[in-house]
Amino acid sequence: MSAMGSPNMQSAAMNHKGSAKKKHWLDQDSLFRGMTVIGFFLLWQVVGMLNVQMEWMNPAFLPTPVNVLEAVLHLHNQGVLFTHIWSSTWRLLLGFALGVVLAVMLAFMIVKFKLVQNIVEPFLNMVGPIPPFALLPIFIIWMGVGELPKLTLITYATAIPMIAYTVDGIRNVNPLLIRSALSLGANQWQVFKKVILPASLPPIFVGMRVTLAISFSAMVVAEMIGSYSGLGYLIIDSRNFFQMDNMFLAAALIGVLYSIFAFILGQMEKRLFKWKQGTQINDAVTKTR
Repeated sequence: MSAMGSPNMQSAAMNHKGSAKKKHWLDQDSLFRGMTVIGFFLLWQVVGMLNVQMEWMNPAFLPTPVNVLEAVLHLHNQGVLFTHIWSSTWRLLLGFALGVVLAVMLAFMIVKFKLVQNIVEPFLNMVGPIPPFALLPIFIIWMGVGELPKLTLITYATAIPMIAYTVDGIRNVNPLLIRSALSLGANQWQVFKKVILPASLPPIFVGMRVTLAISFSAMVVAEMIGSYSGLGYLIIDSRNFFQMDNMFLAAALIGVLYSIFAFILGQMEKRLFKWKQGTQINDAVTKTR
């Protein structure tokens, strides 16, 4: 049998073709996404230029992407652009991480201990419908004007919805896996670390993706009150001086930051749950094309 005709070589060739096809489709998806973003900014620029000519509204109310880029250079020359970006980034990172950790710990205790469930669940049902942003003035009165009320609001806005996703994920862990681990001599901590936590990670990541947008909203609102840095502060400060280009810039940077965080979260999910690839409806639809 020739080398080219061996089963191993044929299998490798098929895998190579499959990988090339997969990479091709990924590149095509990236191309469409990039074209959507570029098309949005081109449309924005055209509408802004037409507005200057046709005077549908005061041109100062609708800056073009070029005006926003000029605002980037202006703030960069003032030395405040990266200060605002970094302030929002670390607040979001810390508040979101604290909210996720708190939600996972509390969810495990709710599932594990009936007493905790009876105490915490009625409280969550009571405070859950209250918009987190309504609590910011209370946090400021309690904690003063500083970083603590901002981080508390972001943590609270992240943790409350995350608890429901995490509790649902833990309760849906296959009990056969837990019984098997216990029968093999694993203690409670080992069962949690080796069985419950890994099995409940997919719904936890779903909760993280959903609450990420809520955390961003909480960060912006928190920075609009009693703050001297951050993208939310930049919007409010620019409003006071009627600097529309700075307001559009801050809004665009919030969108860019969210996209970066969502991308990182998506890449983590892909690496942790490789076993899900090929099992979702998108994969089935792609294969039928």
